[in-house]
Amino acid sequence: MKFQRVQIDAIGYELAPVVVTSTDLEDRLAPMYEALHLVPGQIESLTGIVERRFWEEGTTLSGSAIKAAQHALNLAKVEVKDIETLIYTGVCREHFEPATAFAVAAGLGINSHSAIYDISNACLGVLNGMIDIANRIELGQIRAGLVVSSETAREINDIMIERMLAEKSMAFFAEALATLTGGSGAVAVLLTDGSFSGERRRRLIGGATMSAPEHHRLCLWGVEPTGGDNYKQFMTTDAVGVLKHGVGLGVVTWETFLAEIGWTRETVEKVICHQVGSGHRDQILEALEIPMEKDFSTYKYLGNMGTVSLPVTAALAEEREFLHAGDRVALLGIGSGLTCMMVGVEW
Repeated sequence: MKFQRVQIDAIGYELAPVVVTSTDLEDRLAPMYEALHLVPGQIESLTGIVERRFWEEGTTLSGSAIKAAQHALNLAKVEVKDIETLIYTGVCREHFEPATAFAVAAGLGINSHSAIYDISNACLGVLNGMIDIANRIELGQIRAGLVVSSETAREINDIMIERMLAEKSMAFFAEALATLTGGSGAVAVLLTDGSFSGERRRRLIGGATMSAPEHHRLCLWGVEPTGGDNYKQFMTTDAVGVLKHGVGLGVVTWETFLAEIGWTRETVEKVICHQVGSGHRDQILEALEIPMEKDFSTYKYLGNMGTVSLPVTAALAEEREFLHAGDRVALLGIGSGLTCMMVGVEW
């Protein structure tokens, strides 16, 4: 896929206010640690995550997504009336129907002529939404579109900790560790045809996507019956399998991506990866032969915020002056499915 007319005008985000350290989680898991003779510090040691953030109880997904969208609009010369497509792309959604995008659209005052819908694709949702809007812009159907997402990790962490305390097994600790990396946050990515700002910044060059659906059961998050009319969230992750096959898929996608947009490994100046943890970051960079200094990471203090992680990390990288005008930046996403998408942006 290639684009000539698409740019990212702004990325707005909302960080959840409640800081939860890995030590905090381990304090709650103390009876399990004692039973298994585990030394405190395991979560940080195994994942590299010091802390993550949770929303205050009662915070709505659409409410935090609306705030992120308002921040994005405030950063740009685009008004709400100019938004012709709004897509909500979070793993977490408020209802099976209608699309959570409608709650966000109502809160923002999006006009009735706009396309409004959800896209779901594990941790790649925002990237998929960006490409969907980019296609509409490239075809001349719209001039501006907004991708929004909000993820919450509080509830699934609470459920997982309850199960860990009940089972007290090393096998379940290993399975549950990926869940404990989860953090909460919201993001909004504003894409336009460049006619609003008058400057050509963050130009979307193109990208590539590949999938390995034979591995679709490596990571599952959903609801299961608990008896009667009751249901409860569950999450299972084969972390070793996800890492092994995800890195393999990433290597193949990387070569396809470079060939598709005409870049080389050497001409990619910066990379922003989906934020999982230190092990995933180190292995994917090594496999793609990308020097560590080209990468900007946030997982240490924000954890894995699902779809929100990559775009928020890009926004923070710009704020911290890691990304500069003209940089060739590769956005690298790998998610459950398995699925991989890599997008090139001339910052």
